[in-house]
Amino acid sequence: MAKKKSNQSDIGLIGLAVMGQNLVLNMADHGYKVSVYNRTTSKMEAFIKDCEENEPSAERVVGFAELKDFVKSIAKPRKIVLLVQSTAVLPHDRDAVDATIAGLLPLIDKGDIIIDGGNSNWNATIRREEELTKAGYEFIGSGVSGGELGARFGPSLMPGGSKKAWKSLKPIWEAIAAKVDPKTGKPYEDYKKGVPITEGETCTTHIGADGAGHYVKMVHNGIEYIDMQLICEAYQLMKDLLGMKPDEMSKVFGQWNEGLLDSFLIEITTDILQQKDPTNKRKWFVDIVLDAAGQKGTGKWTSTSALDMGIPANAIAEAVFARCLSAIKEERVAASKKLKGPKNTKPVRGKKALIEAIHDALYSSKICAYAQGFQLMAEAQNEYGWKLNFGEIAKIFRGGCIIRARFLQKITEAYAKDPKLQNLMLDPFFKKELHRCQENWRKVVSLAVLNGVPTPAFSSALAYFDGYRSAVVPANLLQAQRDYFGAHTYERVDKPRGQKFHVDWPEPDRPQLKA
Repeated sequence: MAKKKSNQSDIGLIGLAVMGQNLVLNMADHGYKVSVYNRTTSKMEAFIKDCEENEPSAERVVGFAELKDFVKSIAKPRKIVLLVQSTAVLPHDRDAVDATIAGLLPLIDKGDIIIDGGNSNWNATIRREEELTKAGYEFIGSGVSGGELGARFGPSLMPGGSKKAWKSLKPIWEAIAAKVDPKTGKPYEDYKKGVPITEGETCTTHIGADGAGHYVKMVHNGIEYIDMQLICEAYQLMKDLLGMKPDEMSKVFGQWNEGLLDSFLIEITTDILQQKDPTNKRKWFVDIVLDAAGQKGTGKWTSTSALDMGIPANAIAEAVFARCLSAIKEERVAASKKLKGPKNTKPVRGKKALIEAIHDALYSSKICAYAQGFQLMAEAQNEYGWKLNFGEIAKIFRGGCIIRARFLQKITEAYAKDPKLQNLMLDPFFKKELHRCQENWRKVVSLAVLNGVPTPAFSSALAYFDGYRSAVVPANLLQAQRDYFGAHTYERVDKPRGQKFHVDWPEPDRPQLKA
């Protein structure tokens, strides 16, 4: 390893949007000297100026207008982080990440490490890692979760790539990642500029080879989609069935955040629901926000991957479709004037009991959603030849990231007891919780249906639970239909799995043929 010159930087970063800027400041707070470059020089200059005026670690951040000077400033083997928007989905798609890499290659040396910290598709990451490794360079695709605040003071980091590259990056990634209390699993969040958190278990680990890190980050985002949708459905049920106002709901979510549902998303929901409209203090903020949700694509990628591999991640997919349905606002408004709901809605009594039931429905659905996400990662492991440690993945989700929650400590414990756990619902703790909560869960879904309140996430999670626990489902009739019109064959319950048969339907006596 080349010896670092005293004036050289420990690491470089390209791409000074919000996430890039905050990751730089995080590294600088931890004592690392960071070189920065941005395609638009004025943005880099504005960032450096702001650092000098507002950041205690400003002396460790150095800006460069020329890419070649930026590269020269970094100690070898160079570690260069890219936080550039990625649009590539298919393996051979090329985008801004590829263009940035192409610009770097003539300037860097063999053995240097490029780290893609953006939301890249795992297929593109696999392709980039293969191309760069063949050319003699190292490449890591690292998921970065936590938003602006997480990037600044401690994100959850999900690196995938060679063990050699990870060994070089590991000290920096472990330093800047979120930290959690090893006993409780709760994140340390005493954030102060220039005073980094150094105690606790770090929320990063080597996920696996090539695209494993970006795949796990994608599934994290898919779980984030369903987590948010479940909370929104709980909010709508309290609003529509109980007539509760935002501030009253805020108190309920606040109470929930002190128990089993303690999480970042419940915490921010509590805060949002007590916020007044900044332009009109007589209105609640949530009531003036248009009910049309955006999305960036990772939820869709998760659902598509589940479909491609035949994994029933229906609750995650429903969360994506719920956003799609929300986006056709004008169409829904027009339909609301023409399509009528149930005439005789069932009266809702017992406010306290229903709030408790909604809590249990949310909790149970959350268990199913995480079960789907981890089942999807398990199948991806087989598909792509990765070796994923699900207990470690649950551990690094406990701090820094958007889905951080007390709940994840139990998932960590479940996989510690049984690393080959087939489905999270089969863990003794989660099985007991589902059995305890299911009566309330069914009550909530039934009330929602009877009153015409859409709860696609609650309903699909319950359908997943009931489907998974069913020894027999009606797919026997479905497969018979497929054999009837398409000669797709079928298996028999009285024959070994794998033996295929076909009925010759056009023949008068309809004989069975062995496929």
